[in-house]
Amino acid sequence: MYKRINFEQFTELDPKWVRSQISSFIKEDTPYGDLTTDSITFNNKPVIANMVAMEPFIFCGESYIPFSFPDGCKATVLSRDGFKVNAGDSIAEIIGPANRILTFERVILNLVQRLCGISTETHNYCMLDLPNDFKVMDTRKTTPGLRLFEKHAVSVGGGWNHRLNLSSAILIKDNHLEAAGSISNAISMIKKKVVKGIPIELEVDTIDQLKEGLKFDIDGFLLDNMKPELVKKCVHLIRESKDGDSIFIEASGGINFNTLESYANTGIDGVSMSAITANAPSVDIKLEFSND
Repeated sequence: MYKRINFEQFTELDPKWVRSQISSFIKEDTPYGDLTTDSITFNNKPVIANMVAMEPFIFCGESYIPFSFPDGCKATVLSRDGFKVNAGDSIAEIIGPANRILTFERVILNLVQRLCGISTETHNYCMLDLPNDFKVMDTRKTTPGLRLFEKHAVSVGGGWNHRLNLSSAILIKDNHLEAAGSISNAISMIKKKVVKGIPIELEVDTIDQLKEGLKFDIDGFLLDNMKPELVKKCVHLIRESKDGDSIFIEASGGINFNTLESYANTGIDGVSMSAITANAPSVDIKLEFSND
């Protein structure tokens, strides 16, 4: 069934953008150069370095690892996005000058460990007993400066990207309603100013708020901090409304690994949760130099 809200999905990353981001990360780490590496004289022979998984996880790296090391280095990915790797597996090989690899090593490893952690956490949620087409979604609770990387990792793990930023869509939350005075005031003001085609979603936490929201032609509802039983009632009201089957319905707030299945079976289209990004533990990866 067609749904009125379909956000952009970040299945790939632009290489130029990746290089730009990595450059800024390296500048942060080397404001006056790499004092240790810059003080050591290396021979000109290229070295081989392998990224090695120290534990099992879901790999995320095809869209950025090849573009993360500097000119003169060649990074070859040895796994596939979304595939499971095991402890001891080499996930990438980097060939190039030792000094350049050493300077970039920690920044890149930090990024890969973080993103593979997110793809793994997302995968774990997506492997629960969920209805077909049910969406395990991220939120804007991401690391500043890493948002697009992290949303890409969610996509690799099998999740669905919610809005990228505040310019992507309208999501009217409780504080907006407090400031505007009412749901009616907030939606009326928005509809006067927002360009047609921008999706409008309303966050509600009571049946009364939902009934008021249903008086307006909006594209989606976020059912916030509701128990599954109340979510079911809200879904019934929405689906019975005009064009209700096309309205996007999500739940959020306090939903975790142990409760996701109970929410997924209420008839909603998906759950947005910060747990797959904000709470995802980084995985363990090391970089090993080889004499070969």
